[in-house]
Amino acid sequence: MSLQEITARIAKAVSNVGRPAGSVTLIAVSKVQPNERVQAVLEQGHRCFGENRVQEAVGKWPAFKEQYSDVDLHLIGPLQTNKARQAMELCNAIHSVDRPKLAKTLARLAQEIGSCPDLFIQVNTGEEDQKAGILPVDADRFVAECKELDLPVRGLMCIPPVDQEPSLHFALLAKIAARNGLTGLSMGMSSDFEQAIALGATHVRVGSAIFGERVKPQG
Repeated sequence: MSLQEITARIAKAVSNVGRPAGSVTLIAVSKVQPNERVQAVLEQGHRCFGENRVQEAVGKWPAFKEQYSDVDLHLIGPLQTNKARQAMELCNAIHSVDRPKLAKTLARLAQEIGSCPDLFIQVNTGEEDQKAGILPVDADRFVAECKELDLPVRGLMCIPPVDQEPSLHFALLAKIAARNGLTGLSMGMSSDFEQAIALGATHVRVGSAIFGERVKPQG
């Protein structure tokens, strides 16, 4: 499937539910993709990309950002506090704010750096032990804590359990966002982004459907 096909499907899904054109941002997930594939997508005019790991992003994106000054880079994977500064200096948005310690670190660094990327709080809507994210029952309190730290919280993010109906999780995330006055909803991937858009997604994360199957690192 091509970038053009994905963007056409997004546009149709947006139109089908009567939302304004351009109200959904496509994050092209470029993790573990070789540079030539990323370059090809950049050459097609796409500028919003997502990476899972700070280390990989640092190795890949500074050169691309020099070449394409309008790249919009999103960190969508887990963030360790010791990599927070690198993430803040390189990324335009971080979708995985998931615990008070990280929030406090981001707030401190924002004061030092003088700026902060847009932030999304990750909610573990499936309450899965192996998955990061604030539990739904704790989400309101954590959103309030982040706001008290003057963090630019734009919205929420979730990754539904693979064996459950994703729409239930998208609806839950939208409900939590609405009652906290947040408009950003980072939800929906290659297999379910149309469902996510129908339930209010503002950012969808699509990888292999754009780039092809991921290339596993050697060694």
